[in-house]
Amino acid sequence: MTREGRAKKRKRAVAVIERLLPLYGLTATGKVGRRDPFRSLIATVLSHRTRDENTESASTKLLSEYPTPEALASGNIAKIRSLIREVGFWRVKAKRVRDIARILVKDFGAEVPQDYEGLLSLPGVGRKTAGCVLVFGFGKQALPVDTHVHRISNRLGLAETRTPEETEQELLRVLPPDRLAPVNGVLVEHGKAVCRPTSPLCSRCAVHALCQRVGVGRHR
Repeated sequence: MTREGRAKKRKRAVAVIERLLPLYGLTATGKVGRRDPFRSLIATVLSHRTRDENTESASTKLLSEYPTPEALASGNIAKIRSLIREVGFWRVKAKRVRDIARILVKDFGAEVPQDYEGLLSLPGVGRKTAGCVLVFGFGKQALPVDTHVHRISNRLGLAETRTPEETEQELLRVLPPDRLAPVNGVLVEHGKAVCRPTSPLCSRCAVHALCQRVGVGRHR
């Protein structure tokens, strides 16, 4: 990519994020709806391959019963399973969240790590989960890339990639370091409301003029 091409893409990427932010009640700091790091970590682990409403319900039940790493680390596995049965792969996740809590207590003084290295050392935590914790738990600049962010970034023409991991690296090259935090939240909401996988609502899209509509056939 030429310097001019990258500069133009960066300008367009920033414009996309800034136009969408107020539509979904978010801010450039990524701190809207921020929760405590432990809750953010456990909820994100539970969210894998699970509907948002089921994740919220299960994490609320679990963390009402076990609100701290110390409490969850000593939790009864059968009870943990019963509290999170709404999420996908609940048996695996029950053991995983208790293991995470035990490691937090043993190795991190019952505190959630504030960097990728520490977070990625936890079982079942990949870059997307770690990024979510850094953004939504700590208010840090990070870029968690899920399927929504991957799909919409490619549709916009901000990336030309095959995997979320590749998309993360491309967006890190395109976006300014101080504009990363809101990207996940705003693109996830936009993907649900307007930029749907099939037949996106282009006529209602606030960033229609900034979108290259890569791969879009039928739209409304």
